[in-house]
Amino acid sequence: MKIKVKVKPNSKQSKVIGEKNGFLVVRVKSKPEKGKANRELVKLLKEYYNSKVRIVRGFKSKRKTVVVQDDMVS
Repeated sequence: MKIKVKVKPNSKQSKVIGEKNGFLVVRVKSKPEKGKANRELVKLLKEYYNSKVRIVRGFKSKRKTVVVQDDMVS
């Protein structure tokens, strides 16, 4: 399943906030440099959905498209 995500880097704490205007809002502690915020986002969403997650669009943007892979589908 594809999800549109709005990332807020350099936040005080890392957490999934919820949906707003069609985007899943996620705060991450990491700064947006050298892929640190992206790696933290993937790790956080991996735990949140308990599934594999990868970014497919928006690697250098605050607005990203991620794919959550459902483990039930072969």
